[in-house]
Amino acid sequence: MTEIKHEKNGSKGSFDIYYDRKKAGSMTYTGADQDTMIIDHTEVSEEFGGKGLAKQLVFAGAKFARENGKKVIPLCTYAKATFEKNADIQDVLA
Repeated sequence: MTEIKHEKNGSKGSFDIYYDRKKAGSMTYTGADQDTMIIDHTEVSEEFGGKGLAKQLVFAGAKFARENGKKVIPLCTYAKATFEKNADIQDVLA
């Protein structure tokens, strides 16, 4: 079972994913301005690899952006590739 928690601290934030109650990874972002967030890093621990957790983090970020009227600039190579492969989240791209 997975759970994603969102933490925000000023203009920075993260989405942390937990797998069986253990922190498995995170995706960090920075607010470029009021309307834009930059995804700068996505990482999942090796022991949790292959479970699609990083993708879940990117989708959580896209959902957050959509719900808050923000656009996303994916600087992280993983996030950028995930946006390119999934048309259903491309509506939030800046």
